[in-house]
Amino acid sequence: MKDGAISPTPAVGAALPHDAARRHVRGTAPYIDDLPEPAGLLHAAVGLSPVAHGTLTGLDLDKVRAYTGVVAVLSAADIPGENNVGPVLKDDPILVDRAIEFHGQALFAVAADTLHAARRAARLDVATIDPLPALLTIDEALAANSHILPPQRMARGDAAGAIAKAAHRLTGSLTMGGQDHFYLEGQISLAIPTEDGGVLIYCSTQHPSEVQHLVAHALHLPDALVTVEVRRLGGGFGGKETQAAQFAALAAIFALKTKRPVKLRLDRDDDMVMTGKRHDFQVRYTVGFDEDGRIEGLDALLASRCGYSADLSGAINDRALFHIDNCYYLPHVSVESLRLKTHTVSNTAFRGFGGPQGMLAIEAVIDDIARFLGKDPQAVRAVNLYGPGRDIAPYGQVVDDDIAPRLIARLAESADYAERRAAIDRFNAASPYRKRGLALTPVKFGISFTTTFLNQAGALVHVYTDGSVQVNHGGIEMGQGLYQKIRQVTADCFGIDIDKVLATATTTGKVPNTSATAASSGADMNGKAAEAAALQIRTRLAAFAAQKFGVTAADISFNNGQVSGGGQSLPFPDLVRAAYLARISLSSTGFYATPKIHFDKETFTGRPFLYYAYGAAVAEVEVDCLTGENKLLRVDILHDCGASLNPALDKGQIEGGFIQGMGWLTMEELVWDATGRLRTHAPSTYKIPAISDTPEAFTVTLWDEANREETIHRSKAVGEPPLMLANAVFFALRDAVAATAALPGPVPLDAPATPERLLRAIQTLSGSA
Repeated sequence: MKDGAISPTPAVGAALPHDAARRHVRGTAPYIDDLPEPAGLLHAAVGLSPVAHGTLTGLDLDKVRAYTGVVAVLSAADIPGENNVGPVLKDDPILVDRAIEFHGQALFAVAADTLHAARRAARLDVATIDPLPALLTIDEALAANSHILPPQRMARGDAAGAIAKAAHRLTGSLTMGGQDHFYLEGQISLAIPTEDGGVLIYCSTQHPSEVQHLVAHALHLPDALVTVEVRRLGGGFGGKETQAAQFAALAAIFALKTKRPVKLRLDRDDDMVMTGKRHDFQVRYTVGFDEDGRIEGLDALLASRCGYSADLSGAINDRALFHIDNCYYLPHVSVESLRLKTHTVSNTAFRGFGGPQGMLAIEAVIDDIARFLGKDPQAVRAVNLYGPGRDIAPYGQVVDDDIAPRLIARLAESADYAERRAAIDRFNAASPYRKRGLALTPVKFGISFTTTFLNQAGALVHVYTDGSVQVNHGGIEMGQGLYQKIRQVTADCFGIDIDKVLATATTTGKVPNTSATAASSGADMNGKAAEAAALQIRTRLAAFAAQKFGVTAADISFNNGQVSGGGQSLPFPDLVRAAYLARISLSSTGFYATPKIHFDKETFTGRPFLYYAYGAAVAEVEVDCLTGENKLLRVDILHDCGASLNPALDKGQIEGGFIQGMGWLTMEELVWDATGRLRTHAPSTYKIPAISDTPEAFTVTLWDEANREETIHRSKAVGEPPLMLANAVFFALRDAVAATAALPGPVPLDAPATPERLLRAIQTLSGSA
């Protein structure tokens, strides 16, 4: 328990390292593929479709069964229960039965004595397929009117009328690409049969309860016979929220079929081909505005490529609508969201969950307005901010915690925005072939699952007779430091050192029916649940101590490892031991349901979020106008974590989220060929940010106000909001490109802003394209 902690330690608010930091550095923190392999272990692999769309008319598995080392083979007909792992709709088969919907879809699976044998057997050509035409792009889906879910509209006021009456009108568009999660640990499950006919699954998932339920349905077993355990993930970012279930189900079916443990681990290429990405979007808009750039009416279309099944596309596209306002008041607005079906892998949750796409859309509108008017985009952002009398979001929630204007002003001052703006203008005037750009962009991100029933969490706390404490909860540790924060909260409840608290592996066998660790809610919800459990035990101990000391329970305090009252005190372990002898329960469950939230999907109005997390970033870039190559020179961030539970962990999340967002907006490009085959399916063809892409000048400061809502110790969520701070990099690049134009006007630059796209934008503005 002392690994990674310093004893004695303060608890809440301390800048402590990750609870497994030393184990990570030493390589001793075990992931699923590091666990000792059980006797008789089989390795599984999956056979993939070579076409994007077609009908499976035959599957001859005799060659696969005959391959040396193969023990078992599965097709759709061998699944004992439901052939489905769709989290919302039953439209996501574990194995293809007849209809093939994307290149790389699972046709069959094989289990063998060695990993090599399983993967070689899975590559045998055994399928007979009648190919069909495939819809691969947003444009093709739009032309075919192909929808995976019905369109959704969010509207307020009279957008068309306001646009018609406005002094200025502008029409524009923006395309933004998807993004692969590129977690370090790929999809993996280890399934072990249990004596009662069930199965224990070690699974790399953000949602063990969902995996439990879907695997139970696939096995045609009660949920209680399936246990899913997760100690840590080697990254998730949303890619393991729903999509781990397919591989867990295959491993579990093999395990019960063969009565042997089975491990299914995808290699990087198969992982990238078989699993969903961030949704790519096309945005089209018409906006009306005044001389200052104040938006009076906005009509927009958000079209997203969802892939072949619904997955979480409904909620993701809803969140894009929720965040198209960002920090700006839109008096008259109409936005239509199209959820398009294509014959590509089903896109899924990704850090920000639609918020980044909605936020980038409105920032592009703001930037286009500013370029049209010949103004600094920062001035146009300022006149559009929420404020008194302009504080209701388009979906009806009152923005009553708005700190954006003050936060932006403070960052602009501390980052010397005005002085650097002037310096960059001078640099660009004197530099014909290199241009610099500067941008300050804000973030307002709603915190809560927008699917209301998911806003619940449970925990289990045990206090042992030596005064040590064990806490279990439904949250998943995927590198963000959630376990450390839960330890801090629990230690604070009992007034003991954090090294006395152990957070154990998340398991459906201890805390049932939990929600995914997603929507930036991990610490918010699980921290509150753990606190509720610990406080119940503390209340019992306080009553016992009060009786022992001859005072009231209100007189009892728990601090520095001591329990005190009425001038008397006992070490915490001594009181606990005495309570045990007096038959006082030292174990409790805790539960938390997020308050105040509600939402009517029919009217698209309500309060979907408990609160907002705010932030802002200033980014400065330099672009080579002859090649499009560019460099991020400096970043200044001011971010709102409320009363931070752990400033060290929160700053790490801000830095990491920013760099991941920068990757999405500048270099991570997914490419499918004309047959629907993903060509960027390995590190050799898909570029993610490296340490060399991190700016040398990188300053992160935390906003110094507590959350107004009664969250866990008045903290705020920090998982997703920082990703959208990277908008500053994209618009700084636009700013640099704008410096090459002879006349003011919108910059034709889409995301990701690769060197090729930057060069094309420069050539377009200069007339040399």
